[in-house]
Amino acid sequence: MKKENYVTLFETKAAKGRLAYKLYAASVIIGICLIFSYRVIHLPAQGGLETWTWIGITLAELWFALYWLITQSVRWNPISRYTFKDRLSQRYEKVLPKVDLFVCTADHTVEPPLMVVNTVLSVMAYDYPTEKLCVYLSDDGGSELMLYALLEASRFSKYWLPFCKKFKIEPRSPGAYFSTDFKPFNIDPVMAKEGLTIKELYEDMKKRIDNATKLGQVPEEARKEHKVFQEQWDLVSSRRDHPTILHILTDGSDPRAVDIEGQTLPTLVYLAREKRPQYHHNFKAGALNALVSRLTPHIYIKANKHIRNNDDIYVTINQVQINARTLP
Repeated sequence: MKKENYVTLFETKAAKGRLAYKLYAASVIIGICLIFSYRVIHLPAQGGLETWTWIGITLAELWFALYWLITQSVRWNPISRYTFKDRLSQRYEKVLPKVDLFVCTADHTVEPPLMVVNTVLSVMAYDYPTEKLCVYLSDDGGSELMLYALLEASRFSKYWLPFCKKFKIEPRSPGAYFSTDFKPFNIDPVMAKEGLTIKELYEDMKKRIDNATKLGQVPEEARKEHKVFQEQWDLVSSRRDHPTILHILTDGSDPRAVDIEGQTLPTLVYLAREKRPQYHHNFKAGALNALVSRLTPHIYIKANKHIRNNDDIYVTINQVQINARTLP
């Protein structure tokens, strides 16, 4: 690339308030020097316990002073870096690596399927080339309800992803967005109209998933529509004794895997690793070992961790991948 056409992917600026901090640090140094001067000048003349106590206090203060001086190496000249994500896409979009995102869950009674698929939908909506995103749901509980919820989410993603990217929606978990931030009377009429349609689709999906969860079984019409329930779940004797269940819901390399606007959807995969009672499954570590089978960069997201607050589980920084790749 020619130097005259070169543009940086990030900018480094000095943080505000550096002069004020240096004045504060100088006052602390003066104070430390005065304390040590006092300790040396007023060292007790008589020996005994008083002298040793004085020396002990002095050594403690010396340790504090050394620790404080060492920490100034990262506080003396603070900087802030600002990334230019649009420049990264313009320059390197064709050569950006594929990224695998792992969403892990272990028990559909503790981590409800609706909660998990909200997490999945939020990571599918990352600001990253969708053809290079692969989202894996690792279901260590081997629940057919979780796969059913993921099937519903894969259909809903055809509407949700274009809506997110068209209007820069935040947060990108539909459950979180429609419960807190969506106020049709305060936004653009076009966005409000599309948002109400998407919300209706989400409520329909939510109702179907919640009903299946309450009944504890997948609807019969879904079983007939998707052979995976008949071909693989019939072989499951228990959540601790079953073969590998692998189902690709959306294949990003398939030209038919597109959203309502014709854009490629991220690859979406369900995996319940093989478990046998005579072998220790090593809990979450074993689940991740079953997932890490490719050389692409990957991010691990634990579905039962509250990433933003105590009500919603989702990824809030949808540009985390782009931001990370613009920094040195």
